[in-house]
Amino acid sequence: MASSHVNALQSKHAGLEAKLREELARPAPDAATIQSIKKRKLRLKEEIARA
Repeated sequence: MASSHVNALQSKHAGLEAKLREELARPAPDAATIQSIKKRKLRLKEEIARA
């Protein structure tokens, strides 16, 4: 059960990484959006580490 939870968290983390790359590739990336994505990624990474 915990393994599927970790896999789901890793999947969400990868999705956020993709969104972050897309935002950074834009001609005028939004700093607030980038910061928000990075914070969400960090929370997920911490939750994965606890699992």
